[in-house]
Amino acid sequence: MTTTATHAGTFKLGGELEVNRFGFGAMRLTGDGIWGEPADREQCKRVLLRALELGINFIDTADSYGPEVSENLIAETLHPYPDGLLIATKGGFLRDGPNKWRPDCRPEHLKEACEASLRRLKVDRIDLYQLHTVDQKVPYEESVGAIKELQDEGKIRLAGVSNVDTAELETARGIVDVVSVQNRYNLADRSSEDVLEACERDGIGFIPWAPLEAGRSDVPNELALAWLLHRSPVMIPIPGTSSVEHLEQNVSAVEVEPEALSRIG
Repeated sequence: MTTTATHAGTFKLGGELEVNRFGFGAMRLTGDGIWGEPADREQCKRVLLRALELGINFIDTADSYGPEVSENLIAETLHPYPDGLLIATKGGFLRDGPNKWRPDCRPEHLKEACEASLRRLKVDRIDLYQLHTVDQKVPYEESVGAIKELQDEGKIRLAGVSNVDTAELETARGIVDVVSVQNRYNLADRSSEDVLEACERDGIGFIPWAPLEAGRSDVPNELALAWLLHRSPVMIPIPGTSSVEHLEQNVSAVEVEPEALSRIG
């Protein structure tokens, strides 16, 4: 029997959109440095199709991946989207070259970015739109306020935030109903533990980025991902890859029993 993401259980974002608790991060469907086209575009398309075959119904991307490349590839491969597939995207970064990221969370930019993502993804409304970062040059309340306005206009259904501390999360929640937080979190880096605990307390989905950085050579990817799944019921890992074989290995994490994790802490 093929292992599928359905074995991970489900989480209901915002109490209304249910996804399997093992998703796919589409950042790696780009060139080196998350810049430009991938080396093998057809292989990346096969990865997306295989992800759906393996029961993944939550795909996370961003306008800055490429930039634009990841969103375009998703639409080219999967549109018209099957029922039950949730595609989340993010706005708030500009790109100046490979591995270069520049925050721009001005309300006017976020609104333009959302409109462009709507066009690239070929949808009338984005199911989950996430503020990608905190821009120190822009009052956070103004950035989150733009997300709330996009929601009020019907351009996004649910709202999330990313790269926040607990104070910023609370600020955001005072403006918009935050259904997800996407922070760096893995076996080696648990600096967002307090944010995760806040999400657990209030039923907010926690989407860990860089989930495979275990920091130890004795921990296979499957164990690192299984550790995340068992760490919290609000955790939704989204490991990314441009390899079908690697994708299948990642999904096998849903079958790892808790007893196998006892030695990694």
